Amino acid sequence: MKTEKLTAAVMKKKIGTDLYYLDDEDEPTEECVHFYFTASHEGKEVVCDCVLYTLRLHHEAELQEEAENRSSERFDELIKSNPNLTQEQHEEEVGMLMAEIILELEEEEAVKVSEHVEVDPAHPLGLGIDAGLNVPEITASVIEKFIADFRNNSLKLDDTLYSFQTSEDF
Repeated sequence: MKTEKLTAAVMKKKIGTDLYYLDDEDEPTEECVHFYFTASHEGKEVVCDCVLYTLRLHHEAELQEEAENRSSERFDELIKSNPNLTQEQHEEEVGMLMAEIILELEEEEAVKVSEHVEVDPAHPLGLGIDAGLNVPEITASVIEKFIADFRNNSLKLDDTLYSFQTSEDF
């Protein structure tokens, strides 16, 4: 089976008369959707390769990154104080350490995020767009409003800083 190379022309064909086209390879979730749409940029029609996600999901990723940074410092101390731990025990200790740090970060509200849109005009298809919105889930209506606002240059972002709590399942 012949695989088509992803180009702007191919993607425009896939979008067709639809408002947007969901990426074939990324399974959409309630909190993150990867899709393509067309828009005007510098007087030309371009394909926009967009990843749209909830602010809560963005916060979780930032929280994880900060916890990894902080845990690396503490992990060295942990290894020195317990040199005889097996690989499995090390992994378990790291997991517990990460959970502890995440809870500390949440308690301190040390990680805060705000709505944002990052545009990459050097994207091979036209524009790369990475956007986080303060919505409970990414629905078709959220996508449609985002596209309309983006196309009309009327996107209004909330610059309030938000902090979220992880689920109780954590």
